[in-house]
Amino acid sequence: MNLLLTGASGFLGKIISQSLAGHDIQTLGRDDNSTYKCDLAKGIPAFDKTFNIVIHSAGKAHSVPATEEEKLDFYNVNVTGTKNLLEGLENAPALPGSFVFISSVAVYGLETGNNVNEDTPLLAKDPYGDSKIQAEILIHDWCLRNNVTCTVLRLPLTAGPNPPGNLEAMIKGIKSGYYFNISGGKARKSIVLAQDVSAIIPVAARVGGVYNLTDGYHPSFKELSAVIAKQLNKKPPLNLPGYLAKTIAFAGNIIGDKAPLNSNKLKKITSDLTFDDTKARNLLGWKSAKVLEAFRIS
Repeated sequence: MNLLLTGASGFLGKIISQSLAGHDIQTLGRDDNSTYKCDLAKGIPAFDKTFNIVIHSAGKAHSVPATEEEKLDFYNVNVTGTKNLLEGLENAPALPGSFVFISSVAVYGLETGNNVNEDTPLLAKDPYGDSKIQAEILIHDWCLRNNVTCTVLRLPLTAGPNPPGNLEAMIKGIKSGYYFNISGGKARKSIVLAQDVSAIIPVAARVGGVYNLTDGYHPSFKELSAVIAKQLNKKPPLNLPGYLAKTIAFAGNIIGDKAPLNSNKLKKITSDLTFDDTKARNLLGWKSAKVLEAFRIS
């Protein structure tokens, strides 16, 4: 198949590119190694080929905006960038057969919950989650108008070699010895292997639909940190009792979001947040490895 992949130089994009190496992959990005060099936030790409599948993995994530300009950057990249990509595809020799969008469970806007499914309202108000909602709407409407099969994959924390974001922060914290589990690290979070996500894309592209993808187990912080510590030849992280964490969080409230711990962050860390991927298992034949067994940090 002839594929177009955006965000090929990113964490997940690299793994997708490797996983689908048997196909003819064209890439779109800001770097000189891209087949089509274009900053989607600023311009409309010009395509001279037709693609069987477009995989839109490019986007802005893994940062907390501190200024209005940084907030706007999420919309420039995730919304305007998507709009420009779709316009570029309209000007290609022919439209693609399928469009796969790499979205996020952040669209639900939840800080706590168990087995959240795809029918849950999209309530995100933060720049990242809201920009992903807007991008999903743009893609869904465009695919409907143009008779293109639309697939949206909503991912939780994604594991793989040298991961970014919260998983990167946990690895660095355990490596340097300043990571602690709080209240026993009992809170469970959904997570998925990047390699498994990559492998399901050709199937999902044929079927279409909106899907949560997880490893089906949803490990606790204690379990995940123990696996990482073992790979780093470190002792399992120590536990910070709940009462002490609350005291530190109370002090952190005075500092605000820049504090290592405040009441809002403490609530997130100590609350379950898991997602249901039954739909993907039933309709796509989604099978996933347990992250605790298959995750390698490098």
